[in-house]
Parts: sequence; structure tokens; C-alpha cells
Amino acid sequence: MAAYSYTAFDNKGLKKKGYISANSEREARKLIKDLNLTPLEVLHSNAKINNKVRVKNKDIVIMTRQLSTLLDASTSIDDSLKITADQVNNKNLSNVLYNIREDIIQGKRLGNSMKSYPTIFNKTYTSLVSAGDSSGNLDNIFDNLADYLEQSEEIKQKVFSALTYPVILVSFSILVIVALLAFVLPQVVGQFIKSGTELPVLTQILLFLSNNIFLILFSTIVISAAGYFLYKRYTSSKKNLLVAHKKILSIPLVGNFLLLTETERFASTMTLLLESGMNLDVALEESSEVFNNAYLKEQIKIAREEVIEGKDFINTLMKSKIFPDIFIQLIASGYKSGKLPKMFKKVSAFLKNEIDSKRSIFLSLLEPVVIIFMGGFIMLIVLAILLPIMQMNTLSLG
Repeated sequence: MAAYSYTAFDNKGLKKKGYISANSEREARKLIKDLNLTPLEVLHSNAKINNKVRVKNKDIVIMTRQLSTLLDASTSIDDSLKITADQVNNKNLSNVLYNIREDIIQGKRLGNSMKSYPTIFNKTYTSLVSAGDSSGNLDNIFDNLADYLEQSEEIKQKVFSALTYPVILVSFSILVIVALLAFVLPQVVGQFIKSGTELPVLTQILLFLSNNIFLILFSTIVISAAGYFLYKRYTSSKKNLLVAHKKILSIPLVGNFLLLTETERFASTMTLLLESGMNLDVALEESSEVFNNAYLKEQIKIAREEVIEGKDFINTLMKSKIFPDIFIQLIASGYKSGKLPKMFKKVSAFLKNEIDSKRSIFLSLLEPVVIIFMGGFIMLIVLAILLPIMQMNTLSLG
């Protein structure tokens, strides 16, 4: 059987939309008529989606929480998928869930079916679902996944909310400065030039910037684009990519923050995978995919090879001399005591607090820095205008 989406009219002439399972479009139309509806449009749900369709993270979070609640209430997986598909607002996601449900009805594993949509369900998501499906622990898996996704989404929302005001302030500041340099300064200073007054150095510098402001902006864009192109070309080889990403982690302040963020995400994922009963080597392989930094990903893959060979993978992490000391110490303790999931959870909680603290400090400093920068630059422009006036007054009094 397959899933069909339909649009139909009821006896009162109201338009209804929904999904129905049938062996063919003809059978689907018959089933719709049996519901006392007049079919207007009937489409195979696969006709509306492909494996490249994208869905917002927020929709995935809501869907995962709904499935968790339904499975916890002992609802069968196919009914849970149908109920969730009917309730989600995103049509693409609804179609995907109906197709997955049909796969389940035909005997396919839930995790394997989700793998057909890699842009919606990442490797970690499908691996966890597959592990839960095999162990008969799907309700707990979806509950843990929902918690994990909700926390990730909450962090993103906090960062977005905190950055909104500074971004608006920076954008407005740039517009004001460009407007002052491009339009106000030339008009005012032009009067002094006509009178033959010798301009102060500060005024000459800012006037030069004013006369070439658009050329400077264009050059900045071109240089940035060229730099990005050269970076992409340089990192096209794996060796250069690893070198570049390692150097990024050594950048003062920024590198450390990125390292903490990447490590926390890895620790959170490892907690989920290990708590689901997944073997350490498989968990390391799956969790390495959450890294955006290629050098960190490579270190975890090397550590995985050590695990497969029966060696202590902690030594590999220590030799890299890149991971935080607290991370190494807690994971080493957990590995020796057989409590790795618990220690990864502690690492995740500790690093999360560190990240929140650093993020709060950064955001609290960003606003006054922007204001000071904007005020300082505007002060220079005002001085560039006032200095010639003061100079002319001095000459006239002399």
C-alpha cells in the first residue's frame, strides 16, 4: 500500500484535506468517496517530496516530542506516525511521515526508512532510532531525542535573541557612518576648500575616505570573496583542511569557544548513543559526524580505530593535546570505571555551563563596544568638521 494526499469536498461543500492509504489511486478515490467526500485531487505522496526536501529544526523537535508522547502511551508506531503526520503543520514533513508509515506497514525498519531522508533526519537521529528499534526501547529513545533537540533549539533561540539587538545596532552604525562620510562630510568641508583654507590632517584623512567610500566598500567585498575562494581552494585537499582547522582552534578566544562548543555537542551525542546501548566504536563513528571542525573529527576517528584494535583510546585523545583537560579526565575516569555514559553526560553539563558563561560575557561586552566604536567614529567626523572652523576663527582673530 502507499500513502495518498487528497483534497475533497464534503456534503456541505467545505474543502477537506488529508491522507489515505491505498494500493492505487483508483482505490484511494473509492475510499475517499466511502467517507462521503467528493475527491477533487488525489496525489501519491511521493510525488510531492524527494530525498532533498528540507524541514525546519523546530518542526523536527515538535514531531519528535509528539512521537515520544504517543509511544510512551503505548500507541503503536504506525498509529503514532499517522497521528503525528495529521497534526504537524509542515506539509513536506507530513508527507515524509506518511511514507515512513507505509514502509513500516510493509515490514521495513523505522531507522532504515528514515535514512531515505538524510536532509531531514541526520545520521545521529537515524542511528538512535535504529538502536531503539532493535532494543524495543523506542519510547525512551524518542524522549531522549526530544530533550536533546529541544535543548539545542533553545540554545539557538537564546543566541538569536541575544544577537538581534547588537546586529541591528552594528548595521545601523555602519549605515550612519557611511552616510556621514559619503554625503554630510563632503558638503560641509567643501565650503572650506572653496575658501582656500588648509585642512587639518584628520579632516584630509576622513575626506579621502569619504571620496573613496564606495570604492573601499567594493574592494572589501572583492578581497573577502577572493579570500574565501582561496581558502576553499586551499582546503580542497584533506591534509590542508586538517591543518587549517587545527589553526582555527588556536585563534585566541574564538578558537577556545569553538572547541568548547564542538566538544559539548560531541559529548551530548555520545551520551545519547551510549545510553541507547550502542557499542563504543559505533558510537564514536556516529558522533564524529557532529563535528564541523575536520581536525577534531579526525582525532575521534583515530580514537575509534584504537577502540577496534582493543587499545586505550584515551591515549589518542591525550596525545592530540587539543581537547579540554576536564574532558580528558572525566572520560578517562568513566572508561576505567565502566561509566562512560554518565561521564559524557557530566562533561556535556560542565561544558554547557562554560559555554553559557562565555557567551553571556561576550554578548554583554558586544553592545558597549559597538556603541563606543560608533560614538568614537562619529566624534572623529565631528572633529573633522569643527577643526577647520576653529582654524578659520583663529586666523580671523589673528
